[in-house]
Amino acid sequence: MTIQIVSTNQAPAAIGPYSQAVTFGNLIFTSGQIPLDAQGQIVEGGIEEQTHQVFRNLSAVLEAAGATFADVVKATVFIKDMNQFAAVNQIYASYFGDHKPARSTVEVARLPRDVLVEIELIATKTVEKV
Repeated sequence: MTIQIVSTNQAPAAIGPYSQAVTFGNLIFTSGQIPLDAQGQIVEGGIEEQTHQVFRNLSAVLEAAGATFADVVKATVFIKDMNQFAAVNQIYASYFGDHKPARSTVEVARLPRDVLVEIELIATKTVEKV
């Protein structure tokens, strides 16, 4: 097995020396997504708008890797203010529905570009038979 890079122009390009995601076997590891649009601009608004943009980015990256939110096994949420957790949690639940992957949520002092939320995922995909 080899590590394969996942890339899509439907999500913002990496702003550093990393990939949007990598796959190894049937595992997909996304890099943390922040609320940038595909052109690399921070979305306007507060925690709700930023969280929705993060999920749009994650959806695009997962799709490029051959997966959906139903394939996620672990999520890590980094939030600038734990007082905004309820809003993030409600939006999070709307993307996962009845699927409930393992999750950690951590309040952090600062995130890249001073955004309010960042989320990374680990997912699995069906191994294609050749």
